[in-house]
Amino acid sequence: MYRKIINQLIDWKRDKRRKPLILEGARQTGKTYILQQFGKEHYKNVAYLNMGNASDELKQIFAGSISPKRIVQQLELKFGFAILPEKTLLIFDEVQEIPRALTSLISFCEDAPQYNVVASGSLLDIFLHPNTSFPMKKVDFLKMQPMDFEEFLIANGEQRLVDFAYKNANDLNFSTEKLYDYFKYYLVTGGMPEVVQSWITDQNIEKVEKIQDSILQTYIRDFSKHAKEPESTRIKQVFDSLPKQFAKKNDKFLYGAIREGARAREYKLAIEWLTAAGIARRVNLVKCGNRLPLRSYSEGNSFKLYFIDVGLFRHFAKIPTAVVLDKTAIFDEFNGLLAEQYVLQELSGHELFYWASGAQSKVDFVAQMDCKIVPIEVKSGLNVKAQSLKVYRKKYDPELSIRFSLQPFENNNGMLNIPLYYSFLFN
Repeated sequence: MYRKIINQLIDWKRDKRRKPLILEGARQTGKTYILQQFGKEHYKNVAYLNMGNASDELKQIFAGSISPKRIVQQLELKFGFAILPEKTLLIFDEVQEIPRALTSLISFCEDAPQYNVVASGSLLDIFLHPNTSFPMKKVDFLKMQPMDFEEFLIANGEQRLVDFAYKNANDLNFSTEKLYDYFKYYLVTGGMPEVVQSWITDQNIEKVEKIQDSILQTYIRDFSKHAKEPESTRIKQVFDSLPKQFAKKNDKFLYGAIREGARAREYKLAIEWLTAAGIARRVNLVKCGNRLPLRSYSEGNSFKLYFIDVGLFRHFAKIPTAVVLDKTAIFDEFNGLLAEQYVLQELSGHELFYWASGAQSKVDFVAQMDCKIVPIEVKSGLNVKAQSLKVYRKKYDPELSIRFSLQPFENNNGMLNIPLYYSFLFN
């Protein structure tokens, strides 16, 4: 399946100042697949090492000297072919499971930069904590996300539909029924590649649900595998509370939704663990909506937590697929429970914040796009009355404002209304 990140991998290969690359991201987002596909298409040979299920032989290679010369010699014996600069891709998959393999990336950067080395890992932000001694400047980083809606469309054989939408991006008032149908399917499946592939192959909701449940159980097992008690219990408690946080349309993360009497200091590390693992995404409050950079004006104590994937979230929140696939019920009955999650996923390439002023005015997202600050409102249906966005626009007079809804496309003096199913044109 096509993934946009392949273009960034090609750019990395061509970069004369290239360092060893770490591809990080949550489990099941497709890191292994895309690296193997990249190697197959752009190299003569691929030397793939699965360190999450390492043999004694592989562990022994990294138990001795981790000089690139020795590692390459050992791997040539293992694979039976020459590992040549620029012609062989070395893949260290789940590299955090053999810490010395992770450390060897430093040696490849300093002593053998001619080799193309890519490492991947699912919990690397945890293993590469800022307090560790791993020198971050010795490697390049890329982040793997679940498939977005555009990738979902292409996977379903709709490249022509995507191309047509881009070609007509300035006039989007043509027939949208097909896109709207795919949009509803995407809310059900989300963008985890195994789920998408199952949907394309079988069109079977029960199989989709089983795979989604399996992925969620994998995340839960990681809590106890990589965190000690009592922290693993707290991680699970925060994880379980995420649907409750959205069900009440809270303006910020509520510790009381975890358990009665919960306090921030108890769950600080648990929240950091979930965001570091890529399972949750944190969006901080900004009270000043016209100053750059936004990060400098964010309020760390007020934030919202979103899920990694809209389909996993739907399954986890037990929202029935029949309701999602209904023409309007999902938006009426659940007050857009999935809409914000969907838009956040579509805008994963941007650092997002949210804005609030007083108890009544709240803009769902605020993004820094180049030198512009762009407020983004998410409306789940046809009702697009947005008093909060009006308050923001009156206060700060932004050059561009975006509202995602089910209303037709419209550009009214910098107020851009974008149908939810056209979000991929503006991410």
